[in-house]
Amino acid sequence: MSGHSKWHNIQAKKGKADAARGRIFTKLGREIAVAARGNPNPATNSKLADVIAKAKAANMPNDNIERSIKRAAGELGDRDYKELTYEGYGVGGAAVIISTLTDNNNRTAGDIRAIMSKHGGSLGTTGSVSYMFENKGLIVVERTPDLDEDTMTDYAIEAGADDVVTTEDAYEVYTSVPAFSDVRKFLEEKGLSFFSAELGMFPQSRITLPEEKLETFRKMLDKLEENDDVQTVWHNVDLPEEEEEE
Repeated sequence: MSGHSKWHNIQAKKGKADAARGRIFTKLGREIAVAARGNPNPATNSKLADVIAKAKAANMPNDNIERSIKRAAGELGDRDYKELTYEGYGVGGAAVIISTLTDNNNRTAGDIRAIMSKHGGSLGTTGSVSYMFENKGLIVVERTPDLDEDTMTDYAIEAGADDVVTTEDAYEVYTSVPAFSDVRKFLEEKGLSFFSAELGMFPQSRITLPEEKLETFRKMLDKLEENDDVQTVWHNVDLPEEEEEE
């Protein structure tokens, strides 16, 4: 249950600058507020608990998280936010899956279509690229001197995870969608620190783009992430590691 993978290359990078980090917190706040509607107690609302864990892994301040929960009804009012997923292609045939949270389907679809078209891509139909990805959970655990590989593997097996991949500074714990919440809770109770924790769409294989197309693709990712309705962008492009560093 060990090896090497570039978990940070799988999805569009987040939070390099303060402005980007602010956008992330705003989006996470909305996601928390939506999850909290009807039941603001994470102890009995597993979806809310999962989003809170995701927010904490992104270093979102606890005060922000609590405000998002408390102001859920007031912030959203009667606005009906829906979780919608779009699929399409970037330059060079790159496969892209875009997770959104929107109160206006037409606006969001139009914005995404325009961004992709401007950067050599196109919006596809449902199922056009999702077959190239696997829907599963990923919890990236900080690798510390007192957490060796054998212990991490034992924890993962006991928790019900599917696999553990060891990298230089982290353990990547993969789970099925149904097992994600339970595995996350188990590892939290063990006092482990997470770099990230979320459900996502992971490519079965990756493609390498030439430099010119890679730059265009990166610009498209940046524009998509700047869109208020876009929560996460998943893709199958192998991004150079140096491009992912803070």
